[in-house]
Amino acid sequence: MEMSYLVVLAILLGTMAFAVPVFMCLFFTSLLGFFFFTDLPLAFLTQSLFRSMDKFALVVVVYFILCGNIMSAGKTVEKLIQIANAMVSWLPGGLGMAGVIACGLFGAISGSTVATVVALGGFMIPALLTNGYDEKYTLGLMTTSPNLGVIIPPSIGMILYCMISNVSLEGLFLTGFIPGFLIIGGVCIYTFFRFKDDSKLVRIPPPDLAQTWKILKDGFWAIMLIVIIFGGIFSGMFTANEAAVVACTYAFIVELFIHKSIKIKDVKKITVSSAVTSSTLLLIVAGATCLGRYLSFESVPDKITEAVMASISSPIVFLIIINILLLGIGMFMDIISATLILGPVLLPMLEPFGIDPMHFGLIMTINLAIGYCTPPMGVSIYVTGAIANRDLLYVSKAVLPFLAIQIAVLLLMTYLPNLVLWLPRLFGLA
Repeated sequence: MEMSYLVVLAILLGTMAFAVPVFMCLFFTSLLGFFFFTDLPLAFLTQSLFRSMDKFALVVVVYFILCGNIMSAGKTVEKLIQIANAMVSWLPGGLGMAGVIACGLFGAISGSTVATVVALGGFMIPALLTNGYDEKYTLGLMTTSPNLGVIIPPSIGMILYCMISNVSLEGLFLTGFIPGFLIIGGVCIYTFFRFKDDSKLVRIPPPDLAQTWKILKDGFWAIMLIVIIFGGIFSGMFTANEAAVVACTYAFIVELFIHKSIKIKDVKKITVSSAVTSSTLLLIVAGATCLGRYLSFESVPDKITEAVMASISSPIVFLIIINILLLGIGMFMDIISATLILGPVLLPMLEPFGIDPMHFGLIMTINLAIGYCTPPMGVSIYVTGAIANRDLLYVSKAVLPFLAIQIAVLLLMTYLPNLVLWLPRLFGLA
């Protein structure tokens, strides 16, 4: 390995170790790499910076962030929880099942793990504890289940992966449904057997027909948002970018005039908050793009591919190593940065091993989603720990059974590609 590569890697890891903001780590590393190790003018770096922002695909990220904030400020989250409760809360451990189902429903609108854990954690954690659920189970459930926000489409991680890989966004979205449903099913089965003989839990009686009708009637507008997003995208009525704009418009109308949960004066606050979140994300995109451009000019992806091919011949072994690598990276880096930095490095390795880039996009997304629940950088751990006033070690132990379920699903998706690719193929997208 050339000394320049080691220096650049040391700068990147060193700045991150000193808690420098991620986008500054990426910019600083790119700047030094271009200045000391290439003959290119720094103006080229500036051009790369601005071109990274000039991508129409980023529009969908901005609007799904806004849509998630609208729903968090309004009553959509509450309606989705009520629907999930009506479905399963009368079963043994039913309120826990309702929690993971609600995360899946909210994730199908927000596209973000952080938005899901913030929006649902404040509702579900107190409710589960009040109804007699064990605190470790509660925190483990509500720390890991929000990962469905980036596994079940629309997913911000998937959107950014498509931006660098040029695979079909709609096709990659479709791959997320099977693992999402398997994770929900796995958690529900685990919950049922854990609490089926527990007499301490408060069991909610099954709703009668009138109650069910009222809950569905109240939650109609929330469910219709999911129908509009997916129905519009997969019917060909509009693209994913247009779906995000339609979803925001719909969410504003519903919360302002139907649920009446927000006022006109709140619109500015929600929009500004979303703009700040989007700006943070776009700065990371810009920094990662600049670093990726430097790595490309230095032919780093090609050299890594040659080294890997020289030492690994089996796609099974390659996928094992990639999963271990991505799980490790997810402990220290968020899904956005990791996707944009590692994606261009790993993509050239796929063709020699016969791995479909769409299948790999799902593998990368699930791996990095798990990173939200693993120390030391797992954001979800800190959020739920703050809600329950528990430390990092306590929550880290609480998530272990649920992470085992997600890793089992990950391995299944890794070695059975046809299980996830049949849906995109059915729609002619793979």
